[in-house]
Amino acid sequence: MAAPIRIGIAIPTYNERENIIPLLEAAHSFVPGAHLLVIDDSSPDGTATLVAEFAQRNPHVEVKVRPRKEGLGAAYVDGFGHLLAAGYDVVLQMDADFSHKPENLPRFVETLAAGADLVIGSRYVPGGGTENWGWRRKLTSRGGSIYAATVLGVPVKDVTGGFKGWRATLLRRVIAKELLLKGFGFQIELTYRARLLGANIREIPIVFPDRTRGASKMSGAIFREAFFGVLRLRRMGRRLVSCWGDELLL
Repeated sequence: MAAPIRIGIAIPTYNERENIIPLLEAAHSFVPGAHLLVIDDSSPDGTATLVAEFAQRNPHVEVKVRPRKEGLGAAYVDGFGHLLAAGYDVVLQMDADFSHKPENLPRFVETLAAGADLVIGSRYVPGGGTENWGWRRKLTSRGGSIYAATVLGVPVKDVTGGFKGWRATLLRRVIAKELLLKGFGFQIELTYRARLLGANIREIPIVFPDRTRGASKMSGAIFREAFFGVLRLRRMGRRLVSCWGDELLL
């Protein structure tokens, strides 16, 4: 009999005190065997302390506190490295504000078990969508995905999406070289690197609601970083391929 798949879930936080405990409870209910790792950037609202107290009663939960806020990408890389070192077979990543619905988690695991290397929760495939988004946000998000996918040659509808599931063997290669982008553009870079490595990428439909509690982290600076970051990634693409060498063969 094959050994059960070991699942780790990386959840970065910054001032998510209102959301994090309900999110952890919901994620555990849908994937009860998963280890939930919260990566907190020293939130001034006490998110990390709250999670640490919760973890004392729930051994499937762990919190990793970083000394300062250094961007979403840096937090994820830290969390990914922690879960990979612990030997998890599958690593999922999700937001802490319920924009990524926990009920979708089992579908990520199932799609990975069926042979995918990377699974992306997509707003832009049939069955996907958004809830309570204004037209400007919809236009910016959809246009950003089309722009990034076109410039980078990535055949993915939702290349900016951050709800992902990884086979550990792929994720280890993707983050082996230092990433260029540190903010939300990091999500684009992850998918681009997976494409360069020849990964089997699958998209599954998700509906992405706007947050109902807490403050959004989005800003004009984030969009500018992603826009110009795509151009930097395109210039770096060939250099990445050269650095990986034989690792391109999954």
